[in-house]
Amino acid sequence: MNDVVLTEPLRVGLLGCGVVGSQVARLLLEKPEDLEARIGRPLDLVGIGVRHPDAEREGIPLDLLTGDTAALVARADIVVEVMGGLEPARSLILAAFEHGASVVTANKALLAAHGPELYGAAQRAGVDLYFEAAVAGAIPIIRPLRESLVGDEILSVMGIVNGTTNYILDRMTADGLSFGQALAQAQELGYAEADPTADIEGYDAAAKASILASLAFHTEVCGADVHREGITTVTPEDIAQAAGLGYVVKLLAVATLLDGDAERVSVRVHPALVPMSHPLATVRGPYNAVFVESRNAGRLMFSGPGAGGAPTGSAVMGDLVTVARNRARGAAGPAMTPYTHRPVAEVGDAKTSSYISLQVKDAPGVLAKVAGVFAKHGVSISAVRQTQLDGDPLTANLGIMTHVARDAQVADTLTELRTASQAVSSHIRRIRIEGE
Repeated sequence: MNDVVLTEPLRVGLLGCGVVGSQVARLLLEKPEDLEARIGRPLDLVGIGVRHPDAEREGIPLDLLTGDTAALVARADIVVEVMGGLEPARSLILAAFEHGASVVTANKALLAAHGPELYGAAQRAGVDLYFEAAVAGAIPIIRPLRESLVGDEILSVMGIVNGTTNYILDRMTADGLSFGQALAQAQELGYAEADPTADIEGYDAAAKASILASLAFHTEVCGADVHREGITTVTPEDIAQAAGLGYVVKLLAVATLLDGDAERVSVRVHPALVPMSHPLATVRGPYNAVFVESRNAGRLMFSGPGAGGAPTGSAVMGDLVTVARNRARGAAGPAMTPYTHRPVAEVGDAKTSSYISLQVKDAPGVLAKVAGVFAKHGVSISAVRQTQLDGDPLTANLGIMTHVARDAQVADTLTELRTASQAVSSHIRRIRIEGE
């Protein structure tokens, strides 16, 4: 009797058949013997839930397509959700747990919005919820945080987790393109959607940051907790000034324990100056990378393709094989346990150094007045670089590097400079510095 059970196929229900879903379906259908050898039991793709089951899809048998996703979930041992969106994905995953099925998902928006609910439901049902593909495509970062480093203490996680924005900033850096030109090029190459808002405004990266922070610090962090700034205001001048100082501009997701306050975490997404000597500075084009610092293992770097059907499909299949192995053994992997209950701090409590660019009247005493405002708010200046504006002998540009300070102190400094000093124009720009 046991022999029969051990060789019985595991039924896989696939929700979604877009770029990633069709790749997963093909991988399941093309080499079933290889998968069986790795798992110990065969996998049987019993159906693919789609919105339009009558539409033909290259390489996908029509008889696998169904619009009845609820019925598909009810007869699956493992549900793979790559349909995206919040609903009906959330309801279908919860239904899968109720039926005793394990779940693999690539849905970062869903996890950012409803992660704690889904983690808890999986744990109560005694089944798996795996989501390696939800962050950074093919890069194995979820499992190291969830399993490999679970005996260590994570101090910070910092990364480039959106390939679209990294491609845009890279083209602005390498070719001197404007933001608009680089975005248009990214859209032509398929790196950016027709509506790129989720990428360029930082929403995608914020969702991923919340997942990484939840894993790293064993606490509940949702997407709405993440301070978010996009790259739409980054200019070629910002990038040129950064290069002149030995930095490159990247959109970073940063999750860290607050310095001197291990009871709170800081989670944010924003453009940042990264020293050219830092490993993240070398990440080019649409690639992703995540830099982890832990107390005992030290500094670790994970990098690779961050998007696309093949890389994301690879991450989904890795989770599927792991979950299937667990099912074959009658076990479940490690549960998500947000036991620390660390609150997420306001961005004003984050501590970074900054680069601040401002235009001032080129007159005696102006620099001293500006320095006085910084001192008033407790922000220490580490370096000042003054350049003359072309065609305007009466105006200079000041590039000011600060020492580490609370974000709120820097914000108050800039507010006073904008409103209280006639010698300073309202054209003030600030980019945080990370990775020093």
